[in-house]
Amino acid sequence: MTNPPNIAEQLCLLRENYAQQLPAKLAQLEGAFRRHDNVVELPQLRHLAHSLAGSGATFGYPALSIAARQLETIVDGALNDGRPLSLEESDSIARLIEALDRGARTPIAPSSVPALPPSTVPEAERKLIYLVEDDASLATDLMLQLGHFGYTVKIFETPKQLLETPVDPLLAVVLMDIVFPQGDLAGPEAIIQLSIAKQLRTPVIFFSFRNDLTARLAAARAGGAAYLVKPIDVGTLIGRLDDLISDLPPEPYRVLIVDDNGPLATHHAFTLQSAGISTDIVTDPMTILAHLDDFKPDLVLMDMYMPKCTGSELAAVIRQLDNYVLVPIVYLSTESDTDRRLIAMQLGADDFLTKPIMPEHLISAVSTRLRRYRVLRSHIEQDSLTGLLNHAATKDRLTTETARATRQQRVFCLAALDLDNFKNVNDTYGHLIGDSVLKNLAELLKRRLRRTDIVGRIGGEEFVVILPDTNAKQAFGLLNELREAFSLVHQRASRGLTFTTTFSCGIAQYQLGASANDVHLHADEALYRAKQAGRNQVTLADDDERQDSY
Repeated sequence: MTNPPNIAEQLCLLRENYAQQLPAKLAQLEGAFRRHDNVVELPQLRHLAHSLAGSGATFGYPALSIAARQLETIVDGALNDGRPLSLEESDSIARLIEALDRGARTPIAPSSVPALPPSTVPEAERKLIYLVEDDASLATDLMLQLGHFGYTVKIFETPKQLLETPVDPLLAVVLMDIVFPQGDLAGPEAIIQLSIAKQLRTPVIFFSFRNDLTARLAAARAGGAAYLVKPIDVGTLIGRLDDLISDLPPEPYRVLIVDDNGPLATHHAFTLQSAGISTDIVTDPMTILAHLDDFKPDLVLMDMYMPKCTGSELAAVIRQLDNYVLVPIVYLSTESDTDRRLIAMQLGADDFLTKPIMPEHLISAVSTRLRRYRVLRSHIEQDSLTGLLNHAATKDRLTTETARATRQQRVFCLAALDLDNFKNVNDTYGHLIGDSVLKNLAELLKRRLRRTDIVGRIGGEEFVVILPDTNAKQAFGLLNELREAFSLVHQRASRGLTFTTTFSCGIAQYQLGASANDVHLHADEALYRAKQAGRNQVTLADDDERQDSY
C-alpha cells in the first residue's frame, strides 16, 4: 500500500464513510438477531457484534463498542456451550441493540494521529565533506579516496578559510587536522569558534599525527565525534562516516495488517503510516501467503476472529514458514478472556492488543516490537566482519527475489564478485590487512548501491549483489563502475605501505521460469570466465550477452 498524500484527510474520509454505512450494519445485526432461533445464525451474529466492538470507538462511537462487546460476549457463551440463546439472553441482546442505536447517534471527536516530525533529511543525500588539511598531497589523496565511496570533498588549507566560508546545508561531516602553522591546537580552536557562533551543527572527525592526551582532550572539548591517528586508513574512516551520518533514511518498517474489516484495517494502516511505517492490508486471510512473499513484513498485526479461519490458526500457519519463524505476530482484537489469549499466544503470537486502541498506543506498541525484531534479525543475518548479509540470509533473499520476479514477471540481476589474488594479499600483508580489504569492498558496495539492492558476503572473498528491477545492461554499467572505483582505493598495509587490489564479477539476468539456483549458477559461470580472461573485469552470462551488445 502506498502512503496517501494527506493522512488526516484520508482518516476523516474513512470516518464519514463509516457513519454512512453504520445504519446498514446495525440493520444487518438486528436481522441476524431476529433469526437467532436458527443456531446457524449465531456465528454471523457474533461476527457482526465483534466487528462493531472493534471499530466503533476507533471511528468515534465508544458507546457502540461497549454495547457490541457485551452482545458478543453473550452470543459467544451460547456458542461455546453449543446451545441456542436463552430467553434471558435474548432480552439482554434486545436491550443492547437499543443501546447500539443510541450509541450510533452520538459520535465524539476523533483522536488525533501523532504527526511525524518535520523531516531533517534533504532531498539529496548529504555526502559533502569539508576537509581542513594543510598537506596538499594528503588532502588530494583523501579527496580521491572518499570520492570512490560516493562522497564529495571540499578542501580548506587553513582553519581560517573554514571560518570565513558559509556552511553548505548539504554538509555531512568536517574532517579537521589538529596541528597547523597557526598553532598546535588550531584545529580544535577553530571548531570551538564555529560552535560558539552556532554556525556548525554537523559532526567533526579530528585526525593528527599526534596521539597524546593533550591533543585528544582538545578534540573532545571541541565536541569531536571521533579521533583518527595518521596515516588514515580509508576503511576505518568510511566506517566512522557511516556511523555518524544519521540522516540517511533507514529502511521503513513493514507491517502486514490482517483483518476482514476493511475500513478498520485501513484506519490502522493510515495510523501506522503517519509514523513512517509501510503497510499492506489483507482482508481475506486465505490470500496471506502471497502477501507475505511480496511484502516481506517485519510484523504481522491481525484480528483474532475472521471468516474462514481464526487468527490463531493463521499464526500457526505463518510459524510453519522458515522465513517467518521469528517475525512478530501481534493480535489486535476485542478478545478479553485470559485463557483464550494464552492459548492464542501459545500458537505463535507475541503480543495481544485490545480493540479499540488509541492511535498513539498502536504506534508505540507496534514500534517497540519492530525495533526489537530488526535488532534480532540483524544479529542473525549479518556477516560479523563486513556487516553485510551472511551466506544463509543472502540465499534466502535470492529465493524471495526470484519468487517475486516469477509472480510479477519482473527482471532482476545477480552479480557474483570475487577479489582477485586475495590469497596473495593475506600471504604478503597478513590476515588482518586482508580483513581490512574485505571491509573496504563491503563499504564501497554499501555506499554506492541503492537501498533496494541486496548485498551479501557468501564466504571468504566472495560477495553477491542482487539488483531488483535491473537488466543486464544496467547491471554491467554499474558493476563496471564499482570495479574501477575499487581498483583505485588505496589499501593501507602495516608500516605505512599502501597497495591496490581488484575484483572480478559475473552477472546473470533472471530469465522467466529460472530458479534461484539457476541464476546463481549462471552468475558463477560468468565470474569464472572473467577470471579466466585475466581478472579485474565484469562478464555477462552467455544468455545475457546474446540479448544485446554491451
